[in-house]
Parts: sequence; structure tokens; C-alpha cells
Amino acid sequence: MHHLNGNSRLVLTACVLAALVSGLVPGAGAQVTRISFAERSDGRGLVVRLHTASRVQAFSDAPAGGQQAFEVTLFNTPLDPTHETTPPIHPVTSYQLQEHGGHTSLRIDVDGDVMDVRSYRDARSTDILIGIQTRVPMDTGRWVFDTVVIDPGHGGQDHGALGPRGEREKDIVLAVSMKLGSYLEDLLGVDVIYTRTNDTFVPLNERGRFANQAGGKLFVSLHANSAPDRRAQGTETFFVGMHKSDAARRVMERENEVIRFEEDTSVYEQFSPDDLVRLQLTQSAYMRHSEALAAEIQSQFRDRVGRRNRGVKQAGFYVLWSASMPAVLVELGFISNPAEARFMASDEGQTYLASAIFRSIRAFKQSYEKGLHD
Repeated sequence: MHHLNGNSRLVLTACVLAALVSGLVPGAGAQVTRISFAERSDGRGLVVRLHTASRVQAFSDAPAGGQQAFEVTLFNTPLDPTHETTPPIHPVTSYQLQEHGGHTSLRIDVDGDVMDVRSYRDARSTDILIGIQTRVPMDTGRWVFDTVVIDPGHGGQDHGALGPRGEREKDIVLAVSMKLGSYLEDLLGVDVIYTRTNDTFVPLNERGRFANQAGGKLFVSLHANSAPDRRAQGTETFFVGMHKSDAARRVMERENEVIRFEEDTSVYEQFSPDDLVRLQLTQSAYMRHSEALAAEIQSQFRDRVGRRNRGVKQAGFYVLWSASMPAVLVELGFISNPAEARFMASDEGQTYLASAIFRSIRAFKQSYEKGLHD
């Protein structure tokens, strides 16, 4: 444990060393794959997470170069060349993640009344965490639920599912997305970022990454379902996790199949069942919020729009994997069902659907901000 006195500028340096010979120690293939930031549940600081591909065999920390400089060393853990970065949040003002001759350094600058910094293992994953504690609760104004990222599924050469009268999933979800965005901006006063605003195709893994770069507090991906049985109907909302039914698996496979339109699909080779289990653990805080929002959306669809409620489900959607925030994928209805396709393609139906999701996000925002101030 390291203590700081008074208002200060903390420089925290994490040197990630590939010092042990790969293969001589179990788990020698560990790499840092990503860095992310999350608020402490008590509002008194931040947790910096070094995501690792496998268990780090040994690490240590100690003051270095003065009272306000710290060094965390992860042995036999180089930096993955394809690592992901996330914009810093208060009290972190900036950071640099670099590799030098087989060594990786993470430099973090922190402003504020920081009183404690420590590194420790995450008990639920292979990650290494750096806890930064402030003397008083952080300015909650920095944590206001202020940005929603809306992802209209498919687009461009990817039409998505098709309806019996030529309805196209990509057109329906774009129209609902634009209505939803206008409600959020006009009635809730939040910033809305779209992954697409026209008929273009965006690779799945880029959508979540874009949401992170935009500083999103919530990621909502909209889709329309399809089934061989034209009688299938209803809405369902997913959050990322292991699918627990064949129906959820089929929806996941259909939505994930669109990677065939992408030039480079090698990025998805890492998404194994084991990776998904690890993701569930590392994203546990987001998943609780995601599930709560999904349940609210389904309730609104059922009670306000008269849709059949097919429930809240988990599945490994590629589009949700990269979003470092609460994230849901909404199936608005079955475009393969003539009645539902007609409803979703109509201006009235799109208004009802967008309004239901808006009310859900409004309730979610109130709960989110209440938790920050409690």
C-alpha cells in the first residue's frame, strides 16, 4: 500500500517485463491485451485494469524515483501487438502504453487528492488491477450519464434479414435508431453517437471500439429477428455472455455471420468459449447493468407496445465484445413474420419501438446516476 499526502499529481508507471524465458514457466504466453478504466463502487477513485491473456506468474510494485512515483512489474508478460486502449477517465489525465525492446511500460498521470495506490490480482480473472483511491469522493459531474452510442445493425452490402414484402432489416433498424436518438437528445439531453447514420457497413469489432473512443456510457445495438417459421413473433434483448438455449445460439450465429462481409476476419479467431467466460468475469460490473436495462426494455415492449415478450437472454455477440460499458442487443421483432414486418416497417411501429427503448434508457439513466450519488 502506498500513501500520498495532500493535493498532488501522481505519476504511476507500470513496467511490464518479458524477463522470463517463454516456455520455461507455466503460463509463459501471458500478454497484456488491453487497458481499461472503471470507477470504484464507492466513488472514491478508479481501478485501472491490465487485461491479460493468461495468468501472470509474478508481479510486484514499489515506490520508484520519489514518493509520488510507482512501478508495477508484471513478469513474463509482454504487450500484445494488437492490444486495445481506452480513453482515460478522472482522476487519470493521460497515459502512455509502450513497449521497449521486449519491455512494456504503462505511464499514468493522475490529478487530484490521491491517498492510496496499490496493485493486486483480480480474483475473477487473470487481470492485474491498479487501485487509485482519492481522499474524498470524486467530482460526480465527471460521471454523469451523458453519452449513448446507438448501433443500427448491418448496413451497406449487408442487408440483414429480409421480410416477405422485401422489407430490409438494415433499413428498419436505421429508422428506429434515428428516432431513438432524437428522443434521447431532445427529451433527455444526452449526447447521441451513431455507429452509422446512412447505408454503410461497419465491421462488428469496430462498433464497440468506436463506442469506447466516443466516451459512451451505454451501447445499444438494434436488429430485427428472422426464423424459418413465419409464425415466430416477439421481441428479445440480449447482453453478452454464454448462450443458455439453442434459440439464443441461433440468433447469435445469424448476427455474427455478417463478418463474411469484412475484409479481415482473423480478429474473431480469438473469440473462443474460454475467452467468453473470461469476458463474463472481467465485464461483470457492466453485465449487471446490461441485464437490468435489457429487462426494462422487454417490459416496455410488452406493456407499452403490446409485443410478445421472448425474454432477456445471453449470447456471445461479436458486436458487444469490445464495448467497455453496459451494452445490449435488441431484436425488435421478426421480420420473417408478415404482421411484425409490416409493423416494424411502418412509421407508427418505428415510433412505438423507439419510444419504448427511450423510456427504458431514461429509467436506466435515473438509476445509474442515483447509484453514483448514493
